[in-house]
Amino acid sequence: MRIRALLMITALTAGALLVPAPAQAAARVSVTNAQGSATVDPSGATTIRVSGSGFQSIKGGHGGIYVFFGTVKGTWQPSKGGQVGNNYSYVPDSESKNNQGYQRFVAFPGSDTADAANGGTIKADGTWSTEMTVPGALFKTVDRAGRSVTIDCTKVTCGVMTIGAHGVKNARNETFTPVSFKAAATGQAPAAQPSTAAPATGSGAVAAPSAQAPAPSPTAPVTKAADPAAAVDPGTAVVGRVLSFTGAGFSPGEQVVATLDDGRAAVGPLSAGPSGEIAGVLQLPAGTAAGTHVLRLTGAASGATPKVNFPIAADPAAAADASDDDGPAAWLPWAFLALAVIALLIAVTFATMRVRAIRRTRRSSVDAAPTAGAAHAV
Repeated sequence: MRIRALLMITALTAGALLVPAPAQAAARVSVTNAQGSATVDPSGATTIRVSGSGFQSIKGGHGGIYVFFGTVKGTWQPSKGGQVGNNYSYVPDSESKNNQGYQRFVAFPGSDTADAANGGTIKADGTWSTEMTVPGALFKTVDRAGRSVTIDCTKVTCGVMTIGAHGVKNARNETFTPVSFKAAATGQAPAAQPSTAAPATGSGAVAAPSAQAPAPSPTAPVTKAADPAAAVDPGTAVVGRVLSFTGAGFSPGEQVVATLDDGRAAVGPLSAGPSGEIAGVLQLPAGTAAGTHVLRLTGAASGATPKVNFPIAADPAAAADASDDDGPAAWLPWAFLALAVIALLIAVTFATMRVRAIRRTRRSSVDAAPTAGAAHAV
């Protein structure tokens, strides 16, 4: 009986262990263009709709997911040690809500950062949907060392990636979905044009201005509207004042840093506008000498480094004050010399008068001595 009971308990335990646990759906992403296919035009910008399911939705959680377009290699996931610029790269864009559409932020429901979301929210069932823009088969980004590199999606696998937002690593929400590139059909407008792009449905998506620009060649980098350039306002190039400067020819939305001379002062990063323009101010540091100086602008994504040589003038007010201060100071030595001469004359005069008084006293004593003797003799 004991053996039979032990066998029955063993069988029941084994059966319980073999019962599979409820499976949890893995995060999945689907990509479609305005025509309903999962292809992207290699020679021009394409607006795509990206939808996800099986994602972890944390009510009131901090952050959510970032949706990027780029390429990955090896163990790229941030939760496994993957690093941007080394294991994965993506199209750069501003983190502002109204960016160029190359990046999207999908927030957790009720998140403290939900106001910054431009891709909607992850619903309680783990689904979400948003629109984003793919610039084409070529895009520029920066590697781990900060160097500008060009990614050619005809030579490497590119696609849509999702990772945890705001620095929160979440393995359950890390995905990479490859896309294929195919030229738009003849006579059919590119998917990124406003007339054919699918309208945003509460996602906050906006079409990138570059989508309306002429389609670049698939074998050459995207051309800018203007060559990179830097300029300063000469009226503000004065020692002790705030220098005003502008720049042009950068990639829309990229981060730009302005540096004076060899790092004497700097400001940034500044976000380039829709036409690749920037404007900023830089406080000229104390001790800046009048003369020729250099202002250099550096684009993080494009790698552009325009610079301008310009003169910095001395502060007129400071020069005037220095001139006023030097006037009295120049006469001080002469004033001291005059006082010394006057003091010396007074001393000499006093000494002379004293000597004369002593001589008079002695002479009077000598003259009075014989008279006194004669009177005594009588």
